[in-house]
Amino acid sequence: MTNIPYFMPNALQHAKGRKMKQRRIVFVITPHSVLLDVTGPLQAFHDANLLADNRQNCGLNAAKTKLESHPLPYDIVLASCDGGAVMTDTGIALPTVALTEIAKHPIDTLIVAGTDEKLEALQDTVLVNWLVAQQNRVRRVASICIGAFLLGQAGYLTGREVVTHWRWCERLAQRFPDAHVKTDPIYVRDGPVWTSAGVTTGIDMAIAMIEEDLGRAQALAVARGLIMFIKRPGGQSQFSQPLSQQGTDKGGRFDELHVWMRKNLHLRLSVEDLAAQANMSPRNFSRIYARETGKGPAHALEAMRMESARHDLENSNLTIGRIADLCGFGDDERMRRVFMKNLGVAPSDYRARFKASLSA
Repeated sequence: MTNIPYFMPNALQHAKGRKMKQRRIVFVITPHSVLLDVTGPLQAFHDANLLADNRQNCGLNAAKTKLESHPLPYDIVLASCDGGAVMTDTGIALPTVALTEIAKHPIDTLIVAGTDEKLEALQDTVLVNWLVAQQNRVRRVASICIGAFLLGQAGYLTGREVVTHWRWCERLAQRFPDAHVKTDPIYVRDGPVWTSAGVTTGIDMAIAMIEEDLGRAQALAVARGLIMFIKRPGGQSQFSQPLSQQGTDKGGRFDELHVWMRKNLHLRLSVEDLAAQANMSPRNFSRIYARETGKGPAHALEAMRMESARHDLENSNLTIGRIADLCGFGDDERMRRVFMKNLGVAPSDYRARFKASLSA
């Protein structure tokens, strides 16, 4: 491998003869991987190395010299099936080491980057089989964005809570029904398996890993250097639109009811009202609805109201009180409590971040 930029030789080449314990971070990338899915977290781990070596205020050449002789927390490697340059979605190629070379040294953390939306990497049996073989060899495995699909294909997601970019949550749940797909967190940790929503959230996940490995002070220093929160405001939410009720209704039994509910959110709907609309007794309705959709009718109604309120906050000039009334919350304080419980932000803060620019 030649002509690799400075920040990658130490990241890509195993330091022979280094008598110290390092955490080896291996990024697995495929053609058309999202560049920021890789370079964002890589930068966080690299900065942790520089901070640990007390070289954050020195030039790169000085840092390079020190890296050869000082213990560093991480040895960072970019890997692909065949090695060599791998083209990312931006047209920028990243140099990688072949998986056969990577297997020669212990891996602490394996991170699968997001790939293109065609999911062609799922058909790569060599890559999938290699991932399967690592299950009992690595301490920690992670995915960024739709890299979660590769982890699922290799069997890592079974029985675990996971997340991906909100646009892909429903498809991930359909393809891997044994996984418990969460639709809103920016990252989820379930035992040794970490999954993130992708793009910038891969950096959040990397900072959380640094905090686990090196402590809060080091993670905070990395976050400050990247001008990021060590914990984002908003309850670590990616503020995704929730999966549609129809998407969670296994047999479509309540499709018409859901349409009626959305048209009548302004009313003070009770379980009895919903049961009557479905031509069922309240007790039988609650039982069957929960079985078919995975949530109780009151919970579903609250989710619809919040979804409607989010839309109005983003796209209208209506007052928060008026939105609360139209969406059936009754008053803005109740809506505020629901937003805080589910998103970790008040409606006013949500609007400040996401309100579209409206013409007069």
